[in-house]
Amino acid sequence: MRRTLYLLCLFFPLLAHAVKIKDISNIIGVRDNQLIGYGLIVGLNKTGDGTTSKFTLQTIANMLQTMNVKLDPKDIKSKNVAAVMVTATLPPFARQGDKIDVVVSSIGDAKSIEGGTLLMTPLKGVDGRIYALAQGSVTIGGRNGRGGGTLNHATAGRIPSGALVEQEVPFNLYSQKSATLSLKESNFKNAVTIQNILNRYYKERVAVAVDGRTIRLRKPEKLSMIEFLAGLGELSIDYSNKERIVIDERTGTVVSGIDIEVEPVMITHGDITIKIESRKRLPAIGKDSAVTAMGNDMQIDQNNGAVVTKEGATTVANIARSLKKLGATPKDIISILEAMKNAGAIHADLQII
Repeated sequence: MRRTLYLLCLFFPLLAHAVKIKDISNIIGVRDNQLIGYGLIVGLNKTGDGTTSKFTLQTIANMLQTMNVKLDPKDIKSKNVAAVMVTATLPPFARQGDKIDVVVSSIGDAKSIEGGTLLMTPLKGVDGRIYALAQGSVTIGGRNGRGGGTLNHATAGRIPSGALVEQEVPFNLYSQKSATLSLKESNFKNAVTIQNILNRYYKERVAVAVDGRTIRLRKPEKLSMIEFLAGLGELSIDYSNKERIVIDERTGTVVSGIDIEVEPVMITHGDITIKIESRKRLPAIGKDSAVTAMGNDMQIDQNNGAVVTKEGATTVANIARSLKKLGATPKDIISILEAMKNAGAIHADLQII
């Protein structure tokens, strides 16, 4: 079955546009922490791990032993239990008693964990300490409205609010007199812009840009650190966004700015030829010609499989649209864009995911 190319022409302007500082930066130290644990899901209807998953049988025996039931793992024949890895994200400033979501994933040969119940599972951080306890009924994702396919596999599921925070990650932000702002994307111009805006707004030197991503902050005397960070996060700056073309090879999706231009170049890929020429006007099209006009700046020759455009009027969006009209597959379009980038005809960053 032939895949469809989804061309999303988003506007990634070359000019600056206003964004809030909190949307493009993070405070160093204010971060999530990953948790992981190993547990058992019970109550499965013969869809759990079989006898080949010896670690599951050993875990069952160990659990029963803590309840004064001694049993040899070899004597366990139940298929209603599955061993799973449990993962969760501990948000910043989480307090004891807060609930967080957990994800459970089978590591044995279970066919499905749907309808099962996760037994109490300690969740540890990278330091080996227990920060949360997970337990509850597993839910499997619903169906996708378009294709009708299952969003989650039957061997993976979620437990909303399935873990209780038992230990906090200490971080006393209130008593700090300084902090560090980290931009999500390195850009010297944006770093200097934030520095200047903060210093002008607070009428003192509260910010110093030390590189293209890092800005050191010193809170004003009359404000607490919380008030300072809350206020600066709401300030807007003229943000310079880097032009980028994003390609998803798995789905054939191409996302690009509509104004990303392509320099004069000629590329042949299979039976498709692309010519970007320095012409003020394109040749006239006859009545019986196989050439189709795509606006005033582009022509498609169906017989020769060629796309002819004018310099200064060619964009990635137009090229992708024309290639699709010629019958190019998503794989062809991705290969052609990569070749254009390598040839220097495209100056925007090419990101393949």
